[in-house]
Amino acid sequence: MDNNRQVQVKDSMIRLHPIAQRFLLLATLLWTTVFSAQETDPVSGLIKAEGWEVVQSTCTECHAALLITQNAGNRSVWESRIRWMQETQGLRLLAPDEEQTILDYLAISYPQKAATRRAALPAQQMPSNPYEAED
Repeated sequence: MDNNRQVQVKDSMIRLHPIAQRFLLLATLLWTTVFSAQETDPVSGLIKAEGWEVVQSTCTECHAALLITQNAGNRSVWESRIRWMQETQGLRLLAPDEEQTILDYLAISYPQKAATRRAALPAQQMPSNPYEAED
């Protein structure tokens, strides 16, 4: 009787597999469409969104666009970077509407990311240190 039950379980798993497979395919396509739908400029690599031309013409006067695309931050983080560049790197004062456009673009196109490092292991899960002196 156990063999019959195992066959029934296997049969029902096989019947569900195409549904699960279709769901996975649909979820993958949706994920890819949502997160890869952003068109980028082939020259600068910047995401083509409202304000990208202003960012390209203003920011790449002093540094490569790669410096932008490799960074992320919320509006205040991007604003603090602009202030730092103005105070220490010679960035000119930006017109209020120009700065607004740049900050809007950066905060939306390159937003703050979640932490990418895992949490530290608890001390009891750490391996022993072979160089630690024994008491």
